[in-house]
Order: sequence, then structure tokens, then C-alpha cells
Amino acid sequence: MTLRDVKIGDTVRVVKLHGEGAVKRRIMDMGITKGTEIYVRKVAPLGDPVEVTVRGYELSVRKADAEMVEVA
Repeated sequence: MTLRDVKIGDTVRVVKLHGEGAVKRRIMDMGITKGTEIYVRKVAPLGDPVEVTVRGYELSVRKADAEMVEVA
């Protein structure tokens, strides 16, 4: 399951980051790393972006980036 599949109000833990190079680095720079808890706050009406809470701050993540975050 990826971050894109998580329902509003659910809290999940990052299992693995997919992707390579600059894209993976950008996701990690946002604080999304293995073992981090992510709470899904909102999803835009058309599904993009997804608003999440990571490490105590709000973050908006595009669908394409959310698909690279494997969660459990």
C-alpha cells in the first residue's frame, strides 16, 4: 500500500521509499523517512494533493510523490 491509498484520518508508518535520485532525496528532505508516522489530514477534491502531518508539521504531497512512499 502506498501513501496515495490511505484514507483520511488514518495514521500509517513508512516502510520503504521508492524512486531514485533527486525525487527520493526531495521526499526525504520533507521528513518522510523509513519508520516515520504520517497522519492523512485531507485530500483535495480531485485527489491531488494530499495533506498530511509529518513530524508535527503539515505538508502537501503530490499524488506522484505519494505513490513512491510505501506504508503499513
